[in-house]
Amino acid sequence: MLFERYQEKVPAVKKITQAMIDRGIVSSQQEIVNDHIAFRTLGVPYLGIQSFEKIFLHHGYTKRDYYYFEGKKLNAYWYAPPTQAYPRIFMSELVVTELSDKAQYIIHQYTNHITADPVDALDLNNGQQIGEFFHQSLWQLPTRKDYTDLLEESEYAAWVIYNRYYLNHYTISVHALKEGYNKLAGFNQFVEGLGIKLNTSGGKIKISGDGLLSQSSTVAEMQEATFAGVETMRIAGSYVEFAERGVLPQFAHLPVEQLQTEHRRDGFETNNADKIFESTYTGQTRS
Repeated sequence: MLFERYQEKVPAVKKITQAMIDRGIVSSQQEIVNDHIAFRTLGVPYLGIQSFEKIFLHHGYTKRDYYYFEGKKLNAYWYAPPTQAYPRIFMSELVVTELSDKAQYIIHQYTNHITADPVDALDLNNGQQIGEFFHQSLWQLPTRKDYTDLLEESEYAAWVIYNRYYLNHYTISVHALKEGYNKLAGFNQFVEGLGIKLNTSGGKIKISGDGLLSQSSTVAEMQEATFAGVETMRIAGSYVEFAERGVLPQFAHLPVEQLQTEHRRDGFETNNADKIFESTYTGQTRS
């Protein structure tokens, strides 16, 4: 349910997938290995990571490393899947208490009516119910003024106040593709050849300190948003990420056909993720 809505609202998903099928890189969307999906949340009572993670922990995900993004005022964790059939989860949360009084006031106007954790009311064994929850409006639609006021201080806050738990991005595992497309530099050229713009914050390819995790992403596509009071404005939606995970040094001797997920660099990198966040920021969408 998440992916269907996401690909309908992010045209780059179908454009990239169709081009990959046309080139014989994959035969269908299902053949693409999804490295991870990402969600954004607000750190307010009864919401945020402590609430949202319950869904994934219930289904066998394991909470892993913690990350802090000082400039963006964000906490984040990643979650390892129960089996390789599922993507990793990257979950971030705005530290609302670190914002200005004005920004905190705006956010609490929308969330103060929530007096119990909404996830606790779900049947976590009911996939349909969980899917509907991801698309549920936990607070009322913001006004255009509240959105733009938040945008001035925290573009992350503005994105979440409008989009809520909408899927922020999914990630193509480039290293899992066929020869000729399994390196990020080459895959980026392929994507740009489709007329799709890439996030240039920190360079088109963001590389971890150990050199084993390379990430790129498209720039979020602008969508016509309707706010409370029927005002409209074009705002950033979601985007697509691409990741190349290098082989760990101790497994460098293995033939390519023997390489499995556990032989490659796992987890995430703060500096990389910090720049990937900016795929929805005006510095990228307006450049």
